[in-house]
Amino acid sequence: MKSTIKSELQEALLLCKDAFFSAAGFSLLINFLMIVPTIYMLQVNDRVVSTGNKSTLLMFTLIVVVLFITMAALEWVRSQILVKVSSRLELLLNKRLFSIAFKQSLHSGGQRATTQALDDLTGLRQFLTGNGLFAFFDAPWMPIYFGMLFFFHSWYGWFSLFTGILLSMVAIATEQSTTKILSEANNISMSTRGILSRNLRNAEVIESMGMLERIKERWMTGALKVLELQALASSRAGLLTALSKTIRLSSQSLILGLGAYLVIEREISSGLMMAGSILMGRALAPIDMIIGNWKGFISARDQYKRLNELLRQIPADKEHMLLPDPEGRLQLENAVVVPPGSKVPVLKGINLVIEKGDIVGVIGPSGAGKSTLARALLGIWPTANGAIRLDGAEVFNWDRVHLGQFIGYLPQDIELFEGTIGENIARFGDVDPEQVVAAAKMADVHELILRLPEGYDTVIGITGGNLSGGQRQRIGLARALYGNPVLVVLDEPNSNLDELGEAALEKALFELKQKQATVIIITHRNNVLAKVDKLLILNDGLLVVYGPKDQVVAHLQQQQTAAAVPATT
Repeated sequence: MKSTIKSELQEALLLCKDAFFSAAGFSLLINFLMIVPTIYMLQVNDRVVSTGNKSTLLMFTLIVVVLFITMAALEWVRSQILVKVSSRLELLLNKRLFSIAFKQSLHSGGQRATTQALDDLTGLRQFLTGNGLFAFFDAPWMPIYFGMLFFFHSWYGWFSLFTGILLSMVAIATEQSTTKILSEANNISMSTRGILSRNLRNAEVIESMGMLERIKERWMTGALKVLELQALASSRAGLLTALSKTIRLSSQSLILGLGAYLVIEREISSGLMMAGSILMGRALAPIDMIIGNWKGFISARDQYKRLNELLRQIPADKEHMLLPDPEGRLQLENAVVVPPGSKVPVLKGINLVIEKGDIVGVIGPSGAGKSTLARALLGIWPTANGAIRLDGAEVFNWDRVHLGQFIGYLPQDIELFEGTIGENIARFGDVDPEQVVAAAKMADVHELILRLPEGYDTVIGITGGNLSGGQRQRIGLARALYGNPVLVVLDEPNSNLDELGEAALEKALFELKQKQATVIIITHRNNVLAKVDKLLILNDGLLVVYGPKDQVVAHLQQQQTAAAVPATT
């Protein structure tokens, strides 16, 4: 049973319903004015030509010109209404869809990083301002035109109705023969674009190891499939569009022949003969417009469907009551963590407590779950079972904006963002020069920044511009230390550091200890472990041992000694 709860897209469209009704009202007036050429033709043929009255011709012509100008003004107003609707729709949804795109990337570890939702919203907005939508506003008035044709003569009515049915059948055939193919092409195209984006982010690796041709071939496989499907759909649509055009043009000529016959039989006037052809063309225009814009209709329908499903699947974040500022005590209660997109748990029932002010070193072999632990502690990845608590509250129950200012995080892969170094360190909030410099000095990167061309105002790109890996890591460390956080998680913080960088890291850890900040350090390098209070050893997602550093080291030495003693028989 389908849910009756409206999605946010449907609610946004409902908020715009008054504007749609206004556009429909203007369409009513426009379609009434569309009858003007028919009436003008009747009057000129039946009154002016037969009487030769030039003043009547002048008056009719002036009235028609005024009505045409009025119709043009109404069409402009209608188009402006739809432009306003489309803009309002985007303003209502773009922030929400940005958050969804961010969540998809976050919960997939970057594997589903895509702007497809925002692209769909843009496509839907463009459809609302295009000519294709006008066909839906004009279609309800088709019966009025057919009624007038029946009023002119029953043969006119039946002929036009039969032509309309033929064109409708062509439209249905276009739908059935192209929709599935175009949808498949769109899906493959989206997947191919995603692969291409990920490959472009690794351009250096591809170029250095000569992988370009093989990567290009893999991309071309998808691209060619898209071209093949689009060509097939276009071929079918082109054939049916040509058929539609042939039916429409031939019917307009044939109705003139039918009109001539009726004039000869003295059943209609010569004015009605011409007016009937014009009116039938107007009656069939919406169907013709629908067929001509069929690709746009299919794209808009798919975009609406994808947005609707996405907004239902990923609800908006609930507002959380602001909790007191955190102090940094962490508690894991039988925590089980499964990475997004996987079914196998990486952390398996972890139980431990990290007190405020502890500096904990996390070690273990590759694949033990160390980075997963970091993401879980920060609330990036949810627990599949159990709980992770910060100061007694589940980390997911904290307001992220409020909590973020008390968190410092240095991931393995340092990502700096488009902007100045000062903005990066200040996390793109209000730049407090004193705090920015304090964080930079704490990371011992202040002097390095001052030597850059524009100091803290130096603009860097996503990859850090001309900065080395160690420089990016130290600026990332300054960002993690900005604002005196109470919980700092450092994932391989010394992986790119030289001796000076190592000394800077040790200095930062000393200052964090003085400020009673809780620090989690994930590392493979033992030199930084000299500064930790406690050690946590993971293996295959299980907690091997956790406690004060000296006790853990003594425990490991005992195990190594026991393993070295030969078994006695």
